[in-house]
Order: sequence, then structure tokens, then C-alpha cells
Amino acid sequence: MSTQIFVNLPVRDLEKSKAFFKALGYANNPQFTDENAACIVISDTIYVMLLVEPFFQGFTRKTICDARTHTEAIICLSAESRAGVDALADKALAAGGSETLEAKDYGFMYQRSFQDLDGHQWEVVHMDEGAMPSD
Repeated sequence: MSTQIFVNLPVRDLEKSKAFFKALGYANNPQFTDENAACIVISDTIYVMLLVEPFFQGFTRKTICDARTHTEAIICLSAESRAGVDALADKALAAGGSETLEAKDYGFMYQRSFQDLDGHQWEVVHMDEGAMPSD
């Protein structure tokens, strides 16, 4: 069995957050979804658990940071092409997300970044390993 990753994120409005990720093309797994949490399926090994803040707080003794003013983590997803990077970032912006930084083109790597509705920072990147500079 492959290692899976479950990224747990605190959210203020679960329904709005579910709608945001649906607009990006991701499915919700109803088996792990209720009034406190939603399981968003990114791939067969990557899941985002959206947890309403009071429920999220039950998993930590630390203060939940406001991701709209502080960076807690940057979650990066790969895309199969530059067009795939643009498509996902454009969907995020159309769904109410905001652009974090301008697109970056390193020749062998292209990336864009956005914030979701709660300010969590996401990057989408395409790498062309054949175009990577050699040492």
C-alpha cells in the first residue's frame, strides 16, 4: 500500500470551503464528511481534511493561526503541464481564492500560487525534468 497524506486544515465556513474545492474539480468523500469535517479527494493518495476551527482545535494544544495573516505551511501540488498549472490556479481565483504571488517561470519549472478562502497558501507546479540545468 502506498503512503497516503491527509492534510488537515482549519476552516471557518465548511460549506463555502467544500464549494471552493469542488470548483477546483476535487470530489468530497461523504464517508468522512459531517458537520465538523469534509474529506476532499485530491488524488488516490492525497486528501485534504477540512475541519471547522473548534473541531480542529481538539487535535492540538497550540493556538490555531489565522492563515490570512500568518503562513503556517505552503501546500504544493504538481500538474502534468504548464496549462494544468494555469487551469488549477485560474479555477481557484474564479472560486474566490486570491493570488499569492505572480507566476514564476524558471525554464524547467513553472509555478503559480493562490490562497484558499481561509488564507491557506497553495502552489501548483509543473517541472520538465529534461529541461533541468545540469551541475
